[in-house]
Amino acid sequence: MNDDNELKSYPVWDAPTRWFHWINALSVIALAGAGLVILNDDALGLSNPGKFALKKLHVWVGYVFVLNLCFRIAWAFAGNRYARWRQVLPGGPGYLHSVRSYVSAFVAGKPQRYLGHNPLGRLAVAAMFALIVVQASTGLVLAGTDIFYPPFGHWFAHSIAAPGVAPSTVVPYAPELYDKPKYESMRAMRKPFVEVHEVTFYLLLIAAALHIAAVVVTELREGGNLISAMFTGRKIVSGKPMDE
Repeated sequence: MNDDNELKSYPVWDAPTRWFHWINALSVIALAGAGLVILNDDALGLSNPGKFALKKLHVWVGYVFVLNLCFRIAWAFAGNRYARWRQVLPGGPGYLHSVRSYVSAFVAGKPQRYLGHNPLGRLAVAAMFALIVVQASTGLVLAGTDIFYPPFGHWFAHSIAAPGVAPSTVVPYAPELYDKPKYESMRAMRKPFVEVHEVTFYLLLIAAALHIAAVVVTELREGGNLISAMFTGRKIVSGKPMDE
């Protein structure tokens, strides 16, 4: 058989990378669902206890999201070659040439096969990582300013507690426990974080949709079982991959 047409199976995505991917996907779906309800709580007629319960759920899923992200950042230094930063993020010697070459070959109907992320895929991954980091960081601030949850909640509770009120007793929707001027100052401080969190939320939804579309199109054009590889860890490719 001609080597150019021979199918060969390669181990690509290690188990920790696959676990990160699916935990991240499920976390984003859960956070998006809860976030949309929170954004429309008044229209949906949620009571204050209902809002608090939903926000707690949102924050706890957010902790999973953040810890999973932290693990992936660390794993990019310790994982296999396809999980590492140099194979994930754009840049490096000859990167722009590889982008041009990949696009030209794709348009010409003779796509170049990659085991790891292709050059355009690395750009998309970098954008997704940036959005996830911003979303996670702003989310932790909002968790502290809204329902006084870690890691910043105790500090914010202490800063707004009314005279004679123990910070540990400060809870959401209890204005009698707050020093009103300090509370209003804190709410003004958090407003930019709210805006960034909301904008990033919508950008992340758009990026996720584009990611899914790109995976489907790439698999149809290039093969390589991109989708199943994120379950099995192995890619089946014909010919010699560009990054073997």
